[in-house]
Amino acid sequence: MNLARPPAAGTPRDALAQLPVRTALPPLRAALHGSDGPGAAVLCAPPGTGKTTLVPLDLAGLTGQGPARRVLVAEPRRIAARAAARRMAWLLGEKVGDSVGFTVRGERRVGPRTAVEVVTTGVLLQRLQRDPELAGVDVVVLDECHERHLDADTSAAFLLDVRETLRPELRLVAASATTDAEGWARLLGGADGPAPVVAAAGVSHPVAVVWAPPERPVRPPHGMRVDPALLTHVAGVVRRALREQSGDVLCFLPGVGEIGRVAGLLAGLDAEVLQVHGRAPAEVQDAVLGGGDGVRRVVLATSVAESSLTVPGVRVVVDSGLARVPRMDHVRGLSALATVRASRAAARQRAGRAGREAPGVVYRCWSEGEDGRLPRFPDPEIKVADLTAFALQAACWGDPAATGLALLDAPPAGALAAARDVLAAVGAVDADGRATERGVRMGRLGLHPRLARALLDGAREVGVRRAAEVVALLSEEPPRAYGDDLAAAWRTARRGGDAYAARWRQEARRLSSAAGVPGRAEGADGADGAVSGPDGGADGRAASDDAVAGLVAALAFPERVARARGVGSYLMASGTGAELAGAGPGPGARAGDSSRLRDAAWLAVAVADRPVAAASARVRLAAVIDAETACAAARALYSSGEEVRWSDGDVVARSVTRLGAIELAARPLTAPDAGLLREAVLSGLRQEGPGLLRWSAGALSLRQRMAFLHRELGAPWPDVSDAALLERVEEWLGVELGRARRRADLARIDAGQALARLLPWATGDAARFEELAPERIEVPSGSRVRVDYGGEQPVLAVKLQELFGRQESPRVADGRVPVLVHLLSPAGRPAAVTADLASFWRDGYRSVRAELRGRYPKHPWPEDPSTAEPTRHTTARLKRG
Repeated sequence: MNLARPPAAGTPRDALAQLPVRTALPPLRAALHGSDGPGAAVLCAPPGTGKTTLVPLDLAGLTGQGPARRVLVAEPRRIAARAAARRMAWLLGEKVGDSVGFTVRGERRVGPRTAVEVVTTGVLLQRLQRDPELAGVDVVVLDECHERHLDADTSAAFLLDVRETLRPELRLVAASATTDAEGWARLLGGADGPAPVVAAAGVSHPVAVVWAPPERPVRPPHGMRVDPALLTHVAGVVRRALREQSGDVLCFLPGVGEIGRVAGLLAGLDAEVLQVHGRAPAEVQDAVLGGGDGVRRVVLATSVAESSLTVPGVRVVVDSGLARVPRMDHVRGLSALATVRASRAAARQRAGRAGREAPGVVYRCWSEGEDGRLPRFPDPEIKVADLTAFALQAACWGDPAATGLALLDAPPAGALAAARDVLAAVGAVDADGRATERGVRMGRLGLHPRLARALLDGAREVGVRRAAEVVALLSEEPPRAYGDDLAAAWRTARRGGDAYAARWRQEARRLSSAAGVPGRAEGADGADGAVSGPDGGADGRAASDDAVAGLVAALAFPERVARARGVGSYLMASGTGAELAGAGPGPGARAGDSSRLRDAAWLAVAVADRPVAAASARVRLAAVIDAETACAAARALYSSGEEVRWSDGDVVARSVTRLGAIELAARPLTAPDAGLLREAVLSGLRQEGPGLLRWSAGALSLRQRMAFLHRELGAPWPDVSDAALLERVEEWLGVELGRARRRADLARIDAGQALARLLPWATGDAARFEELAPERIEVPSGSRVRVDYGGEQPVLAVKLQELFGRQESPRVADGRVPVLVHLLSPAGRPAAVTADLASFWRDGYRSVRAELRGRYPKHPWPEDPSTAEPTRHTTARLKRG
């Protein structure tokens, strides 16, 4: 979209006439308003064609084409919504608030004549929840739908529901520069077939690609971390681009932190360095969008400049190849932003910024070979983000399971279930998942449900104004310079004159108004002055800032209340460990604040993330609390009862009081519940295996014989592997388990006696067990020799002289398996191995006889062993006998 400030030369009418999207307007009008049109369409128009500016004006009848209509344009970001409204107002020769206005969180500029209103998708969701019919609105344009933000996808689903059930005359347009046009067409078309796709040709200039990978490998991004070597390289590529090319440079970086670092590396550059991102002050955003005044510019930007903004004067793009996206760790309940490789679609969008006004160049900080391995498109937020807010929106809409919503991608079942658990815990939904009255109010505050709970419940405890101020801090994480102590950051924001402090005051005022007047949340006008509002009860007025900050943070994130388990180390109620980052307080923060967190017995952790491969979360923002506050805020996690479990190799039986995973108090149990004992013993067996039992030689032999028959004959002979025995443990060990209370009791259980219960007694096959897998085999000497079933083949180890006269090797398992005979010397050492005795007597015996007869002269070594007398004795004893 073209959201730049108006050029010095030319008139608005000239600008309107030059926008390439005008060729797509007739088919778009026919699709939306024609007698045969479906009332919905997908508009594909490259950046700079005017899809965000001319199309809404035309659909509203403000260009002289068609009747007057009211058009709502939804943008994914506040910066884009404001800029789009300004541009359209200029094209009409008016000021914002006349024919064109906008509404974003905390700011609303519309008037009685407003025909085109630009809103964020978040505001659109709030409006749909309050007024599903969108009374007075004729057309809704969902702009930049290719970005697949969760609010945009949800808005589209709600709008399609409205068209189907309430207002079939409502017109919808999904507009984007690059998108899954076919998917959106199917979604908007419904049962009557896909909606038409209207394409507009853009005026594009060629963009040359320069591959500029780092000379040395850099570490891939993980979590929020980006290798400093890559940022140094990006800064070097910016300098190179300024030397080699003309025009301004637009450099894409993943986040505000990286923009700040690269800006520092570019200090002393003979160019103006500007930073554009969602948190940038309005005057900086205006300066970027307004173009330069003859001085070359380097604009460092996040992905906000990919498609939502056009920066005039840019001829060169430097792309770091990174993007920052939301990720949710459902196991630990931590949501955070993560740095990832940008998709090929994003890379194309970024490169296109260089060719908007003239031929340009893009420097890509990766190799051409790597380019083919990039993902085609970014992940839709619904697949990877925290779904708690989405789940509340769906519940308030009347579809808690979201099964009736028309979505391009269904929400993952596990993520949606986790989100609904959170909503139930904060009282936003009932047992059936439907929104409660409290949940509806929370949904209209324009906050994440956790923060909405903290605002509503905190207001009762500490007063509306103070609760709103802390929640405003939590809704947009303070700059790192504010430190990691929430209360200190609050004090810094009060005193601060920076852009963050101004936004914080505005948001705190909005929240104070919304919490004090149920239902009022959208676009409340707010100045940047001091926040004012009613205090709560006497306790709220008397509480210190530290106590208020801790309570509100704990109300928002009760599972993150944490107790110290070492200096700077904590255990959260969720069971996740947490470590303080160790950063000292920033400018304006009170000296010693960070050490105060480090020495605290309890913390309310407001912001945390878990670095890749780290066992513990890293605390980024927290407040000191006491045990009473922790238990009050997280009372739903409080539990008290008998705890009997297997721990550290034995049964531990205690009466325990817990706050989630945090153990508050414990005492030994003298008479634990028998059922809990049994489960604990079973748990020990499953963890450590059947080796906990007493395995005599006979028991081991029995198990080996049973395993042999299972392997060779199959059913009904049972599997006696560890896994199989544990699966059937109740069947063969049930009686003994009922008497076991600890590890020592298990060690006294005769495993062989218990294992015999698994023999196939019911079928009668158990009677043949000794026949099929004999424990011992009688040899010609009369000895009964034990068979070893522990290997792949049964083994009979016997002295050679005891087998004189036997021609056939013994066989087991109904004769199917030959026994491997280990022929031993008189000293019991292996002399030969055979599975064919006849062959051994014929071919192998002579060499063994020649080798051993001189060493053992007292034992018989006949020339013909096949006819000799088998014996266990020496020659002398035979003669005496």
